[in-house]
Amino acid sequence: MIIEILAIGLIISAVLALFLDEVVYSVAALAATFLLTALIYVLNGAVFAGIFQFAVSIGTLAILFLSGEMLGEKPSKKASSLRIGGLVGVGFLLSLPAIFLSVSGVSHVAPDVEFGDALWNLRGVDVLLQAIVILTVAIGISIVLFERRKK
Repeated sequence: MIIEILAIGLIISAVLALFLDEVVYSVAALAATFLLTALIYVLNGAVFAGIFQFAVSIGTLAILFLSGEMLGEKPSKKASSLRIGGLVGVGFLLSLPAIFLSVSGVSHVAPDVEFGDALWNLRGVDVLLQAIVILTVAIGISIVLFERRKK
């Protein structure tokens, strides 16, 4: 039941991170998304994956916040509570499969492989590719900021 609640919060915070106009609120929602993802990893027995997710997300949030503040335009009006409520509602509707279909019922990927072992031993390339994508985004943002500073 706890993982289903975390899944609902994860989907709602991801929707808010995508559609909120103000950078500060969007980054806060993204922080909640990363934190809930790390908690789901930990509760499924992949403690190291949760720690990795948390550590990588701290750097990602710092880069996104700084680049968003420096490169983004300030919204002319604040987001209304009606829009935020609508976004939370959409996130809740998107999380209905997590409510009715159990996401925590299966703890094994295969009959003899635990989730944490599968994540690190069978999916190590995926984790490495995620780190490479984040590094590429950080380098790209750094180049854009450098070019902007030169002008």
